[in-house]
Amino acid sequence: MEDAIVYERLSNIFQNIFDDDSIVVTPTLSAQDVDGWDSLTHIRLLLTVEKSFKVKFTTTEINKLENVQGLVELIQAQH
Repeated sequence: MEDAIVYERLSNIFQNIFDDDSIVVTPTLSAQDVDGWDSLTHIRLLLTVEKSFKVKFTTTEINKLENVQGLVELIQAQH
């Protein structure tokens, strides 16, 4: 799956989860960059990503995530 497609879909997910249409999803975007990105929202975000992309992440994979680029790589590894 191409990066542009993944980022476009992730942008829609992030904007819906955080109820903020101004969020721009970039490779370096992380929890520190988004108001309201706490542990509960993180779980909701990852569950939505898994459902949308029809992927499943392990706890180890999730714990290693540092930014959106890592998430994109996980998604692409399963497609």
